[in-house]
Amino acid sequence: MNLDYLHTFREVAKWNSFTKAGEMLGYAQSSVTTQIKKLEEEFGVVLFERWGGKIKLTSAGIELLEYANKIVSLIDEAKQSLSEQADLAGSLSIGTIESVAGFYLPPYLQAFKQRYPRVNLLLQQNICNRLVKGVKEGKYDLAIILDEKREDPDLNVTVIKQEPLVLVAKPDHHLAQLDKVDIRMLSDEKLIVTEQGCSYREVIGNLYRNHSIRFEYTIELGSIEAIKRCVAYGLGIAFLPLMAVETELAKGSLVRIFLPEADMHLSLQLIYHRKKWLSQSMKQLTSLLVKEI
Repeated sequence: MNLDYLHTFREVAKWNSFTKAGEMLGYAQSSVTTQIKKLEEEFGVVLFERWGGKIKLTSAGIELLEYANKIVSLIDEAKQSLSEQADLAGSLSIGTIESVAGFYLPPYLQAFKQRYPRVNLLLQQNICNRLVKGVKEGKYDLAIILDEKREDPDLNVTVIKQEPLVLVAKPDHHLAQLDKVDIRMLSDEKLIVTEQGCSYREVIGNLYRNHSIRFEYTIELGSIEAIKRCVAYGLGIAFLPLMAVETELAKGSLVRIFLPEADMHLSLQLIYHRKKWLSQSMKQLTSLLVKEI
């Protein structure tokens, strides 16, 4: 059976007119008549009858219309599904920072790749300000940043969760032996910090300034893993996202020093340009990342 005949049949039933159906479909009336006759011959029934100078569906026509609607709907659904599957390929460029790339994203990326193996995920690391700029310039399809809440008219921003920024030290560090630590005690401590421009380095600097503590550091490193190792060797203390040190805290290789005056949180945010066309693969990935909201 020719599916075009069913489309023609539905138009005739919609307008109760062969002429109007032909106009809507761009067919001559004779072509519409021929197609309806072929359907009637195929099913062995009369689909339309004339009534007072007009046409209307017969009981057989009414029944076939129900089937035709279902068939066309299924065909449209199949086309949509197959189109989406075809779209779930290619590449997605994701910008993020080291701590998110190493300690948050892996299980989500694994789940996505298991569902959509044809999509290549290109993960690129940078500091937050450069990631935001890269999203605006089209360098990244999307970015996941850990920063203070962003407000930007050019960006679509979704806060996934709040992430604590915690102070960690070697287990035998003298601050770890105290029942209570005052933030002013940090003025004489060796501080290990992330590279210039890192979002949480700026937050830490603001914390020190707000409490009139001189912001001095002994080591600057661009790697979270390197910072943790230096802390573990007793070279200093460091403020890091909780997600980056959970394993070490559980093992006891690092300890958390609680500071009542320094309850700091950063927003884990998914961002993309408001004018960005969302492919099916990007929709699926963003949905996966924000499902816990």
